[in-house]
Amino acid sequence: MHAFDRGAKKLSKRILRYALKRVRMDPPLDHAVPEAELRRQVGRTVTREGIGAERAMSVWEDILAPACISIDHPRYFSYVPAAPTEAAGLFDVAASAANIFGGSWQEGAGAIFAENEALRWISDIAGMPAESGGVFVSGGTAGNLSALVAARWRWRRDSSPTMNVARGVIIASRAAHSSITQAAQVMDVDVMWAEDDDRGRLSGDSVRAAWQVMTEDQRSRTFCVVATGGTTNVGIVDDLAGVGREAAEHGLWFHVDAAYGGAALAAPSVRGLFDGVEHADSIIVDPHKWLFAPFDSCALIYRDPRVARAAHTQHAEYLDALRHDDDWNPSDYAHHLTRRARGLPLWFSLAVHGTAAYTESVERSLIVTREGADDIRASTHLELVMDPELSVLVFRRTGWTTEQYYAWSDKVLTDGLAFVVPTSWRGETVLRLCLVNPATTRDDLRLVFDSLK
Repeated sequence: MHAFDRGAKKLSKRILRYALKRVRMDPPLDHAVPEAELRRQVGRTVTREGIGAERAMSVWEDILAPACISIDHPRYFSYVPAAPTEAAGLFDVAASAANIFGGSWQEGAGAIFAENEALRWISDIAGMPAESGGVFVSGGTAGNLSALVAARWRWRRDSSPTMNVARGVIIASRAAHSSITQAAQVMDVDVMWAEDDDRGRLSGDSVRAAWQVMTEDQRSRTFCVVATGGTTNVGIVDDLAGVGREAAEHGLWFHVDAAYGGAALAAPSVRGLFDGVEHADSIIVDPHKWLFAPFDSCALIYRDPRVARAAHTQHAEYLDALRHDDDWNPSDYAHHLTRRARGLPLWFSLAVHGTAAYTESVERSLIVTREGADDIRASTHLELVMDPELSVLVFRRTGWTTEQYYAWSDKVLTDGLAFVVPTSWRGETVLRLCLVNPATTRDDLRLVFDSLK
């Protein structure tokens, strides 16, 4: 018997029992614990002889897991939460147990076929052409970077040879996700910031204005315009049609970062906000945000996957066998080689529940958001900063200082009421609630609002 096999059967049953219990329980909110306190409770866990399965599981279940905030709690409103379906969560366990390599068709054809089914659905609700396709990567940061690398590759291919060493330029708004700035740093390119409006929306007019003030040299080095399909901070959808027209006029790659808001493509009540997304050269949507999949998963879709394949395919002698046939190898469509089949939980949940259930659940979040906005308008101590467009509520507690916001945030988390962290808008400290959990109700919001009196 191999050393790793001791107690494996008993251990596997306990792990599976825990996984099943966790996806079905009403999750406690919990909170972080200082490292010194965790060390005091846990001691050393990685030792020469091991601490054994029972002890390791007890340490996790009783001490370490409760030191993690439950992101699927219905009153987790910070950042962008995640609320996987039971089907997605449990199938993630199955996919991990199968240990599938999702980088090549040769090794993971069945898994990749399933992932591509899920990608096809997202492509279709975005109005992308039939030949579009892509890959699941770890998150929006990886998706944005990979799309921008493909955009730059096309620009250099289609430009004069001197551009092979030129420093490229991206046009984006300051409301774009921080990963755009990070991608620019990694790629060593410049960003031309276009002005957004008083709601943080980037328009075609602002892109045109940015283009007009650029020098001829800057214009010659510009290869991409980035728009956002649901800004992370306040949930605003850019003027995708107008931005796309400007990109097309100047021969620029049009990328849409819809990591958070892209799920709303499935919601008829707000689908019109995304008009123009169908003209994108690339788009990202994070299923672990509002499409009820577990971490980590970002759908990266290209209008013409051949460009991405040319930009990203890695070449080495030991990879020659992968190029023997014209297979769909996900490793060719982003800046990765090794990858797990991270799109499988979304595919399985879609296959189990159907896309209509996804539309219903996204619409539910939108309805509760609108109800929350009504309650804020009716209150005497709260004020909306702006009407919600998707599922983000941004509001102020009248008369409060920054210190009061943070003290309140700490208290409601300690009390187990909610997880809400302050944000800033136009230099003012305010509160932000992001709703992507279909289990969140109007009553949950009212508990938060009442605690602010």
